[in-house]
Amino acid sequence: MEALNSRIILVDDNPANLRTGKNVLSEKYAVYTASSAAILFNLLNDIEPAMILLDVEMPEMSGYEAIKILKAKDETKDIPVIFLTGKTDTENELEGLDLGAVDYITKPFQPALLLKRIEVHLLVEEQKKTLKTQTHVLEEQAHTLETQQGELKNFNENLQKMVDEKTRTVLELQDAILKTVADLVESRDDITGGHIERTRRGVGILVEALLGHPQYGREAGSWDIKLLLQSSQLHDVGKIAISDTILNKPGKLTPEEFEEMKKHAAFGVQIIERIEKSTSASDFLKYAKIFAGTHHEKWDGSGYPKGLKGEAIPLQGRIMALADVYDALTAERPYKKAFTHEESLKIMADGRGTQFDPALTDVFLSVADQMCL
Repeated sequence: MEALNSRIILVDDNPANLRTGKNVLSEKYAVYTASSAAILFNLLNDIEPAMILLDVEMPEMSGYEAIKILKAKDETKDIPVIFLTGKTDTENELEGLDLGAVDYITKPFQPALLLKRIEVHLLVEEQKKTLKTQTHVLEEQAHTLETQQGELKNFNENLQKMVDEKTRTVLELQDAILKTVADLVESRDDITGGHIERTRRGVGILVEALLGHPQYGREAGSWDIKLLLQSSQLHDVGKIAISDTILNKPGKLTPEEFEEMKKHAAFGVQIIERIEKSTSASDFLKYAKIFAGTHHEKWDGSGYPKGLKGEAIPLQGRIMALADVYDALTAERPYKKAFTHEESLKIMADGRGTQFDPALTDVFLSVADQMCL
């Protein structure tokens, strides 16, 4: 018997699309096909799927009409729905999302992309269920870390000659767990897609530039750069505790909403400290906690959450502040246009000595052209 969370219903009036979709998905999921909304509703009398992939344009009843019925029933309202459509205009996509769909995929779809987006959304839904039963999502991550640590300890004791392989496995595990958590954070905050990877790259460029710096080179040279960059992916982990309404608001936040959003820095520190209590392998968490808790502090003390000033802000936090703000400036948001690279550099330069460390700002400006490659 297949697991409940592996069942997917694929609804499309085109037999060729049903065959293609089933062939793509069957390796990972138990796929049920339906050529109409009526057949979908009959299937739902007998099975509880983890997800529904729903064609928009169908005879008799469209996907938009079908999702309204799904969302009106207690037994089906929480089933995530991804729309499949041949249309590419934003207006239709927004209509589908407003009706309660979690995603909107254009046909013909790319198999790898379809599988990845389904995987991410199923992960998000699983985490929502965990949160609803008051089992904190990061307790599961901490348990995974603790379990893997125990396995690696036993492996080391029994097979000492494989120490090099164990070390490599630890790094891969840490990176995989960090990537999973980072993907979870970014899938909830879909307005800032790609932000985590871009800031990680920006931090890497700045750290490399600092290695020969007369003021900061020695400190930067003492860091484990690989772990530092891995850990930078968790700088926004506290957004897990921020409501979807605020994270995905299609407009500028009110002052009250912004105050709530600012709490993500403190929440991030609390989340990482909770993981630290469950594991002794905390070097990469040390970096992560600094990034999460200090990347919104400002050189003049006007930042948050603690109002740290000057060199009281850890160097890692001052570096992330530059990478984070540059990415925010050059990315389009529902409430603002994307600034050009040149406009962004002007704004960054204006923040020298107030928002940003003056010496670090000079380093940033000297390598900023690498950020937009």
